[in-house]
Amino acid sequence: MELAWPVVGLGLLAFGFGAFSVIASALIGPKKYNKAKLDAYECGIEATPQPMGGGKYPIRYYLTAMMFIIFDIEIMFLYPWAVNYGPLGVFGLGAIGLFLLIVTLAFFYDWRRGGLEWD
Repeated sequence: MELAWPVVGLGLLAFGFGAFSVIASALIGPKKYNKAKLDAYECGIEATPQPMGGGKYPIRYYLTAMMFIIFDIEIMFLYPWAVNYGPLGVFGLGAIGLFLLIVTLAFFYDWRRGGLEWD
């Protein structure tokens, strides 16, 4: 039971921050309301008419999003390795080297295909 107190404290801190943010935004935030802002699921911008099937996004939008996710996951794997670098030894260095090689090859492949160019 001794280990539960830090988790409870962190939960209370997170809840307090969330409650404070909601209350502060209601008190401090701008009070300009219009018809679109009062509608459900609206951001406050008047809606514009769209085609029947919805607007089409270019494929580069999805490729850029996927590339962001790949590099975000790369950082997620690099952080624990950097924290425990000492105990992992040569095996850990080889494993992370292979991981970085694969991610770097994917980056160069995307770069050569023009995935980083904006029109």
